[in-house]
Amino acid sequence: MPVKTRSGKYVSFRYEPSYLANNPQLRTNFKIDIAPNFKVDNLIYTDINLDGGNVVFSPSKEKVIISDRVFSENPEYDKNTLLLELEKLLEASLIIIPSLKSDMTGHADGMVRFVDENTVVTNALLSPYGFETKVKKSLRNYGFNVIDFPYFYSKGDSAVGCYLNYLATEKSIFLPVFGVDTDNGAIKLAKNIFDKTIIPVNINEIAEYGGLLNCISWEFE
Repeated sequence: MPVKTRSGKYVSFRYEPSYLANNPQLRTNFKIDIAPNFKVDNLIYTDINLDGGNVVFSPSKEKVIISDRVFSENPEYDKNTLLLELEKLLEASLIIIPSLKSDMTGHADGMVRFVDENTVVTNALLSPYGFETKVKKSLRNYGFNVIDFPYFYSKGDSAVGCYLNYLATEKSIFLPVFGVDTDNGAIKLAKNIFDKTIIPVNINEIAEYGGLLNCISWEFE
């Protein structure tokens, strides 16, 4: 679905992710499949291949975090050219973080979320030398304050355990929970971090397929 920028413009990226290479019937073309029956004002199209889940804006939308998966998804682009075009389209300063090769989507919204313009939450470290440490170091190099958010690993493509893939609205945080003991810690920390109402949502049935609350939502006005 199109991504909304700070000016109110919507950018529709090409949706041909490599993880659907063997399932092309699951791909959607917004211009052909959806736009004719769904009016979106101030909409532009680009041939850049990028999932909405790999676009994480700061509250002001002046900053945006994208994982380096965007490079392998767009091999026809020179890296610098791609970065400049993304900053132009998204109207934001671009922050690139590493992606986990074994993660199906490589989406940034499963690794980091903004609290404010200078503070982010990331998955708590599973190991001092693990992938989460690499992400945290990358964000600190950009000057961010980094808060560990509860996380536990699930096998395969399951997203069970990724609490930070919550849905944020103006007044509420819809927080995924999984019916386990660590839910309480995640809820408590979220209440301490965010000046919003925290609403726990059990989403195991969807999480088993690799998605959570931010994955299945879309910002539209």
